Amino acid sequence: MSNHDRRYVEIANLTKAYPNPFGKDIEVVKDFNMILRKGEIVSVIGHSGCGKSTVLTMVAGLNEISSGSLAVEGREVSGPGPDRAVVFQSPCLLPWMSSFENVMLGVKQCYPHGTKKQRKEICEYYLNLVGLADSMYRYPREMSGGMQQRVGIARAIALKPQVLLLDEPFGRLDSLTRMDLQDIILGILDKERITTMVITHDVDEAIYMSDRICMMTNGPEATVGQILDVPFQRPRLRQDVLDDPHYYDFRFALIAFLEKQEHAKDSHIEEVKRRLNATEEVEAEKVSV
Repeated sequence: MSNHDRRYVEIANLTKAYPNPFGKDIEVVKDFNMILRKGEIVSVIGHSGCGKSTVLTMVAGLNEISSGSLAVEGREVSGPGPDRAVVFQSPCLLPWMSSFENVMLGVKQCYPHGTKKQRKEICEYYLNLVGLADSMYRYPREMSGGMQQRVGIARAIALKPQVLLLDEPFGRLDSLTRMDLQDIILGILDKERITTMVITHDVDEAIYMSDRICMMTNGPEATVGQILDVPFQRPRLRQDVLDDPHYYDFRFALIAFLEKQEHAKDSHIEEVKRRLNATEEVEAEKVSV
């Protein structure tokens, strides 16, 4: 693996701050550092509100970076581009377009010099890859949530992105559909070798899908807390992963980290309450005097 492949995506000191009219800007994410290898799948987990999706949208170029840098294959990026494709929790399909037309919308932009036949073949190939060969001319209203999400996945992969960003793409799906789509995405990623970042709340999903798992600390000023290597070989079979004795070690490590963050959050809340009470007592004494 070349040096470029080992440092395919470089995220350095990534920070997102929002203006605060009462003082210093609020840094939601601070000094987030990570390097992704070519073809690697990295999951990011953490408690709700810690800034996971903020990191992803900054990498996607959909959220302005306050400070820090982002490079893909050695090229600095600062805004959205076809080299990075996003699949959100909601498929975000255009309701007046069929599955085929929704995928073609992006294909036309990324393959402007392709022939009509070539573009058609690309759309059909990726819709077939996600299991929609018989539904590519159906409209979103005619499909289940899982089928709509398959269209969103096909649309993203058809762009041939260098980096795929998945923001809780299975969050609204039932367990069986979720597992089916996990396997479909892993199959595609193993074949296409697309470097991928997955935002998830699901510990088991993170272990099954990832080569590494980034655990984020609580916000504000959330950052990388720990990195867990998941050495299971790819392609993976779910039962093999579940049967591996290390699986439960990884699961315990992730849950322990999340519980530690929850305890730290509770302690912080209690400290804030204590300080507020102390301030109120001082103010009350001033009034009585």
